[in-house]
Amino acid sequence: MSSSEPGREPAHALEDRYGSARGNRSHRRLRGRRAWLTGLVVVAVLGIGSYVAYSQWFAAPIDGQRVAFEERPGNSMEITVDVNRDDPSRPAVCIVRVREINGAETGRKELYVPPGVHRLSTVVRSIERPVTADVYGCSYNVPEYLSTPERPTE
Repeated sequence: MSSSEPGREPAHALEDRYGSARGNRSHRRLRGRRAWLTGLVVVAVLGIGSYVAYSQWFAAPIDGQRVAFEERPGNSMEITVDVNRDDPSRPAVCIVRVREINGAETGRKELYVPPGVHRLSTVVRSIERPVTADVYGCSYNVPEYLSTPERPTE
């Protein structure tokens, strides 16, 4: 068979048209490396974006955690609270509450958290016998009646 037969082309003509097998392998290898690099960049960008979004919109700037609680006489309960905040120099307020055996809230109290203070204890009175106490929530929006210092009586 000669190279002039239809359907048959010389080997160098095929290499000119499609490239050599060696060249195709290195091209595939380079394409695979680019894909991996692109994937790594995409994952890094998504990770950084997720962190920024979480810290801006979902992370609470202040929260309170119950450390301990203990029943006191007269339908009262003492609760100890740790307050974690992003700016300890700002005053805050936390709402603590007590519950009876069926889970209903039976007492609530606003707790002023002065600047720099991390742990506080208070006693909450209840209309029924309390069985647990917890922190309902904390905020930097301190009501004026809580932040006004008491004046000594003369």
